[in-house]
Amino acid sequence: MADTKRGGIPFHWLMLAGFAIGLLAGLYVNLNLGPETPWVVWVTSNITGPLGQIFLRLLFMLVLPLLFSALVVGIAEMGDLGALGRVGWKTLALTVVISTIAVLIGLGFVNFFRPGDGVDPALAQQLLAQGAEGAAGIVENAPDSVNLGQFFLDLIPQNVFAAASANLVLPVMVFALLFGIGLVLVKSPATDQLQQTITGLFEVMMKLITLVIKLAPIAIACLMFNLAALFGWDLLVRLAAFAGVAIGAMAVHMFVVYPIILMLLGGKNPIAFFGQVREPIVVAFSTASSNATLPVSLRAAETELKLPRKISRFVLTVGATANQNGTALFEGVTVLFLAQFFGIDLTLTQQVIVMLVCILGGIGTAGVPAGSLPVIAMILVMVGIPPEGIGLILGVDRFLDMCRTTLNVTGDLVVAQVVSRGETDPVDAPHVEPLAATPG
Repeated sequence: MADTKRGGIPFHWLMLAGFAIGLLAGLYVNLNLGPETPWVVWVTSNITGPLGQIFLRLLFMLVLPLLFSALVVGIAEMGDLGALGRVGWKTLALTVVISTIAVLIGLGFVNFFRPGDGVDPALAQQLLAQGAEGAAGIVENAPDSVNLGQFFLDLIPQNVFAAASANLVLPVMVFALLFGIGLVLVKSPATDQLQQTITGLFEVMMKLITLVIKLAPIAIACLMFNLAALFGWDLLVRLAAFAGVAIGAMAVHMFVVYPIILMLLGGKNPIAFFGQVREPIVVAFSTASSNATLPVSLRAAETELKLPRKISRFVLTVGATANQNGTALFEGVTVLFLAQFFGIDLTLTQQVIVMLVCILGGIGTAGVPAGSLPVIAMILVMVGIPPEGIGLILGVDRFLDMCRTTLNVTGDLVVAQVVSRGETDPVDAPHVEPLAATPG
């Protein structure tokens, strides 16, 4: 995602500064004073705690309309389905399948390596109790066994407004998915106007999220101060383990899953493919923005991969918003890591629901700095994890954002390669210059 600047300082440096200040101050308190010191209790209860909660509540206020509008717009932008036919449905199917594989890899890595284990259970329960009041949702009291019939029945809300007011995120996202498909299937002046209205809602939500994210450096400092004062050095050890597991899962998806898909479905040599798309990979990693990388990806698809323009333009433009499997993987890893950190045992049912929300969230993630943050925050509330735990990962999020954006962009090009197999451009197809970049 593209950086914003405040006073000439890149925004990610401000976030890192907030992380460092909060972490160092919290470690000093933990090692020299103790979290039970009266003035420390007063500061955490009346200053840093409320400031962090304000930031989180602003995210919660915006997340449902943001996810609904983003998901509807992402699906509705496949309005070319009527013209492209099988190409659109093939793109959608590949997006869902590859995102599912990505999330499964992430969940598998976290369950195997368990990077969040090892924290003092008493301290974890202390912070867990602080955030328990706001923790509610569809999976908080999920059963230990999986009742598939009831699970799929619960996906369909009887009243979508009641589901939204009860924080039932997954049924709302299923409704948004069906709503978007309906906009694709029904074409009329009225539905075109409705799509424009929802697009306007999406743009407003993105703008508001952008404004809220500007508070992140202050919020990170407050959240990290509280966490570091309570957990001390355990925090640094667990954070390093989390980053290692997240990067390892992304590497497996990048260098194992993508090559297999390219060979089996795309008829493409993976080594040749990665050599031809090295430019968009470098741009994606350096900018951490799928949107900013889009013009470079379009040029590489046309000039290096020699893909049909009608296919590459459709797949890559939609994919820049809707095919975010790196983001989906990261969200799954983060939620399970924080569950382990706070000593919360997620049942199989809960992990399945986390997986589904991450897949759909990959389509509905806003293209703004820390755009996956609202989805992660909402999932944390759903499974009963203190949302303050977000502060744990924000300090290292910049580098992980660069990695997952690289995964997102490469995934778009992989899908374009597979979908283009057997397709050709019309002889008289006009050459269209790549789209101009928009801020991520």
